[in-house]
Amino acid sequence: MGLNRFMITPNTLQKGDTVAIVSTARKISKEELKAALQLLESWGLKAVLGKTIGAEENQFAGSDELRAADFQQMLDDPNVKAIWCARGGYGTVRIIDKLNFSAFKKNPKWIVGYSDVTVLHSHIHNLGIETLHAQMCLEIENKTSETVESIRKVLFGKNYNIEFERKDSLAPLGVLRGQLIGGNLSVLYSLCGSASEMKTDGKILFIEDLDEMLYHIDRMMVNLKRSGYLKNLNALIIGGMTEMKDNKVYFGKTAEEIIIDLVKEYKYPVISNFPAGHIKDNKALIIGREVELNVIENKIALSF
Repeated sequence: MGLNRFMITPNTLQKGDTVAIVSTARKISKEELKAALQLLESWGLKAVLGKTIGAEENQFAGSDELRAADFQQMLDDPNVKAIWCARGGYGTVRIIDKLNFSAFKKNPKWIVGYSDVTVLHSHIHNLGIETLHAQMCLEIENKTSETVESIRKVLFGKNYNIEFERKDSLAPLGVLRGQLIGGNLSVLYSLCGSASEMKTDGKILFIEDLDEMLYHIDRMMVNLKRSGYLKNLNALIIGGMTEMKDNKVYFGKTAEEIIIDLVKEYKYPVISNFPAGHIKDNKALIIGREVELNVIENKIALSF
């Protein structure tokens, strides 16, 4: 267990360790986890399935009480070295206040997932512990090999960085540093004013989203701006803005253009087309880690 600028890094995994798979949100069957289970086995890890796998209450993986108890059990079990969320959807925010992180703070473990799991990333960030924003178990077989490898590298403590093509000039050439935070825009927006809200001053904010109306993107960003969340960033990173929708009367801007236009008065760098989010190349991000962004002529590198 390491210390990184006041953030605690969970222990790296070793072959033979146990990874728990639970669903904090939407229901999922064991059959849908086949590829993820095979992947963990190929890494030399053992998997234990929570009671939420196969459970069902309407769209959820069981009742709020079951999902909270299932996650709590895996948080508290010293034999479980990481928790990999099975899928997203909606529902994590309904259980976050039922969870007790006392044992977890004494013995942190990697919490892995994205999208609706942003609730956990933001809440646990405020506890001073790093988490892993990365592909869930569901559809891991449909993602790039780099997506899969990025999860393995972080869990096993390997050197890890992300490089991608620089497609715009919004980020000036040079190096900047900051603590990485963020996740799904809609979820971050829903956490404002709660104990799980993000603290953004002096940090690098990553956002992504899926299946949203363009005017909803504008409304959420305007709210974040008016509430002061966007004013004092070190940088803003825009990931996948996937399957955006528009009204019959067009909004007139893409999601990226909406975001960029709303923060243009601030002088920090804005990086778009980042390879993370609801896209095929969904690379892992260590939330809470002090990172270095290096912007050069034709590429951008993010080093953890």
